[in-house]
Amino acid sequence: MPIFRFLPERLKPHGLGAWLALAFSSLTVVLTLLLVEVVESASTEQVKSTIGHGLGELALQTTDKLDRGMFERYREVSLMARRRDLADPSTSTVERRRILADMQDTYFYYEWIGMAGLDGKVQVEARGLLEGANVAQRPWFRDALRGTYVGDVHEAVLLAKLLPMQEGEPRRFVDVAFPYLDALGKPAGVLGVHLSWQWARDVERSIIAPVQARGRVQALIVSAEGVVLLGPDDLQGKTLDLASLREARQQRNGFIEEHWPDGRTYLVGYGATRGRGIYPGLGWKVLVRQDIEDAYRPVQRLRARALWSGAALAVLFSLAGLLVARRITRPLGELAESADRLRRGDSSALVPSTDGYDEVRKLSGALNALVANLVQRRAELQDLNANLEHRVEERTRDLERALVAVRASEQRIGAIVESAQDAYIAVDRRGMITDWNRSAERMFGWSHHEAVGWPLAELVVPERFRASLGRALHAYRQTGKLGAIGRRIERTVIDRQGAEFMIEMTVGLAGQGEGAFFSVFLHDISERKKIERMKNEFISTVSHELRTPLTSIQASLAMLDEGMAGELPPDAAHLIRIAGQSSERLVRMVNDLLDIQRIESGNITYHRLSQPLLPLLEHTLGAMHGQAQQAGVALRLDRPQGAELITAAIDHDRIVQVLTNLLSNAVKFTPAGKAVTLGLSQRQGWVRITVTDEGPGIPPEFHGRIFQRFAQADSADSRQRGGTGLGLSISKAIVEEHGGTIGFETAQGQGTRFVVELPST
Repeated sequence: MPIFRFLPERLKPHGLGAWLALAFSSLTVVLTLLLVEVVESASTEQVKSTIGHGLGELALQTTDKLDRGMFERYREVSLMARRRDLADPSTSTVERRRILADMQDTYFYYEWIGMAGLDGKVQVEARGLLEGANVAQRPWFRDALRGTYVGDVHEAVLLAKLLPMQEGEPRRFVDVAFPYLDALGKPAGVLGVHLSWQWARDVERSIIAPVQARGRVQALIVSAEGVVLLGPDDLQGKTLDLASLREARQQRNGFIEEHWPDGRTYLVGYGATRGRGIYPGLGWKVLVRQDIEDAYRPVQRLRARALWSGAALAVLFSLAGLLVARRITRPLGELAESADRLRRGDSSALVPSTDGYDEVRKLSGALNALVANLVQRRAELQDLNANLEHRVEERTRDLERALVAVRASEQRIGAIVESAQDAYIAVDRRGMITDWNRSAERMFGWSHHEAVGWPLAELVVPERFRASLGRALHAYRQTGKLGAIGRRIERTVIDRQGAEFMIEMTVGLAGQGEGAFFSVFLHDISERKKIERMKNEFISTVSHELRTPLTSIQASLAMLDEGMAGELPPDAAHLIRIAGQSSERLVRMVNDLLDIQRIESGNITYHRLSQPLLPLLEHTLGAMHGQAQQAGVALRLDRPQGAELITAAIDHDRIVQVLTNLLSNAVKFTPAGKAVTLGLSQRQGWVRITVTDEGPGIPPEFHGRIFQRFAQADSADSRQRGGTGLGLSISKAIVEEHGGTIGFETAQGQGTRFVVELPST
């Protein structure tokens, strides 16, 4: 057994009985340790959950009691401020002081109750303290006049020397103050109360004291800014930043195990005050903690008890193992002697002892059957050897025929590759060239024997692209994936003289595992690219040359239509308007051609800024109002609640161009009296803009090419409405340049909805 291999040789067991006894003992120890681990883990979680929920409940009770207490004080002071006898100027100062003294005796937590006029001077106080003093700059006075009637905990300032010293810590107050009103209902001054912070200490003791017997439990009251207002002396007044406080700030209640600045780990229950009734709350948080060692002490006692019990069980099972081992090994020893006789050539039956158990008798029968089977197999083996040579000869002839077929197939594939018009290169997983046909020799100038064995990157890839090829091959070796496989892609390569030219290549993967290689076919497209450049230059030149006279024609027709040449006959005015509309259409066509040319050549620029989308949509609808009114189509804006907060990083003019194209198409294909709706919405990480019409829908046969250049639905209706068929293609290019998508949903006779999605910011 592996667990005993490190024992000294003299201590290792040498018989099955000793092995069984040792196994019983070891198994008992292992099971005991596992049981202790399982019990400890389960108990720890149970204790943690029980104590943690208890601490969380204590925190919740404390927050509730703080809220209840502060609500009562808040309501009491509010009622005091509304007493007419206190606000009445005819009430004497002595009578006011008596009333305030009665209130202070009734509410013994109030350390100071006084009234100050609007000038901030204290007019009267329950015990005459600070009468005549100016409190205009005290926060409680200023805040009460501004509508904030309760202030957070602070140490005594003006009263520090007037009140007796408090044992253990300086006096601290919570201020509650309300304006009192004159007969006309206007503020006449402020009634203020300093609530002793000792009240919160009593709240803590009332809740925590009953559970102190179960362990050292401590409560902390923390301000909204994380400052400890009440708690252990070493934390008093310090600012904490703990996970439990962050949870409490989310108005959550529960518990957490966390490490504190004192280097110890605690189970911490947390809760937050929420205010109550008219009392708005001060954002206090309550933490109730217990040292983790105190919490888990019962689990440690349980673990020790389980270990002692396991040790006793190990001793008992070891003794039992010795007895059982003797009972098991006796018949096995007799069977071993019979097997030894068989080894020496005695093929007689193995007869077990009469007191052997079932397994021994079955083993004896199996060995007897094995002996008979061996004799039979020996005869069959002799017959098999006689036919073996004949079978080997047949298999050899079959293998030779298969090898000839494989060689013929290789020759056919080689002939096809060599006669291919396109260049063919085979590259292994490391990027080394393993094959190179004649077309590759003509294309690059390197012969087959010069190219094979060289890295592909050094031979045909420009230096600026070699690093990216290396990264792609490394990624393939790590992940088994290569993005270029199975796709036609265009790349720049170099020939033997270093001249660069464009090729179109297709990459395939052949073979598996370490023997896999890349099969690459390359086609020279430098002439095609040259023709495309000439075409783009021609379109750009023609478009620019057309736009100048068209602009003049359009301006002239507009001036004639506006009456610059005097009032024209109706027929002439009609012809002028038709000519103006046709010139506008020609200008749009020229602009679309220029945009397509710039998109193809990569010369179009984008100025993206994060901005709200709602003003952009409203601007586009305003610009389309005239066209829609002329067509008798209503324009609507579907804006959800909070639409003004939806933003995206966009080029304003380009997105307006996209929406204008979509709205123009929707208006053209929507019957008069119907509506086109422009919608704006947001989902996680994306902004969605929709343009919905009530037109006839898009024919199914046109779905696959709707975003292609010059694509138009083949119907008389679409031809009558005009258009270049470039608007949707341009829109798709602009949206994708912004990292977005454009699509559509349509149904025959039920209209069409185009959907543009852009990344939100």
